[in-house]
Amino acid sequence: MKKIMLIGYGAMAQAVIERLPAQVALGWIVAREAHHATIRTRFGDAVKVLDDPQTCTENPDLVLECASQQAVAHYAEAILARGWHLAVVSTGALADSALEQRLQQAGGRLTLLSGAVAGIDGLEAAKEGGLERVTYQSRKSPASWRGSYAEMLINLNTVSEATIFFEGSAREAARLFPANANVAATVALGGVGMDDTRVQLMVDPATQRNTHTLHVEGGFGEFHLELSGLPLASNPKTSTLAALSAVRACRELAQR
Repeated sequence: MKKIMLIGYGAMAQAVIERLPAQVALGWIVAREAHHATIRTRFGDAVKVLDDPQTCTENPDLVLECASQQAVAHYAEAILARGWHLAVVSTGALADSALEQRLQQAGGRLTLLSGAVAGIDGLEAAKEGGLERVTYQSRKSPASWRGSYAEMLINLNTVSEATIFFEGSAREAARLFPANANVAATVALGGVGMDDTRVQLMVDPATQRNTHTLHVEGGFGEFHLELSGLPLASNPKTSTLAALSAVRACRELAQR
């Protein structure tokens, strides 16, 4: 039986817990103090609730981050320095180039999950032949953008048609929209980098889906990929597929 440590206890973490493979046990949850009583009531002594991964005295088979870019910034370096395997959903944290460099040098094993988008394996393969252009567009409902910097750029209450409200680099998108633009970072890290990946963010009042569009050109030719995913019912900012990518990491762990 493999044991994992889960960082976070929000909507994505809950979705992962509900779908854990039978061969994987949840051993630890790192969460805010406000969640501790709920976690203890739900799991009893079977799961240890922690404020910080560093207080764990055992060795998880996998540490799975399902929390936020801030959690990656706070915990990832210390986790890797202990030689642990860390799988990250909030890849936008690596828009901080200094953090990215420290994580690469920290030790352990760092896995960047594909999250809410498909085609990253094809993008990485295409990179071997040289990439000329990578563009990524995210189209979501107004509800998915509420509480984000989008509210400073467009009136989400009155928008009546699909509208692009941000165009820039993946690094800018990941920094300005930490809860919404992790896919932009994932695409950038798999392709031409944070500064050369072009990103468009769009609000569409006619959709209830999160649509990710990737266009890639290079020495291999070109491809165009569009994925229209459903958000988690409990959090419209999070794609169901992102949670499923974390579940897949657990299944791969169980198969080793």
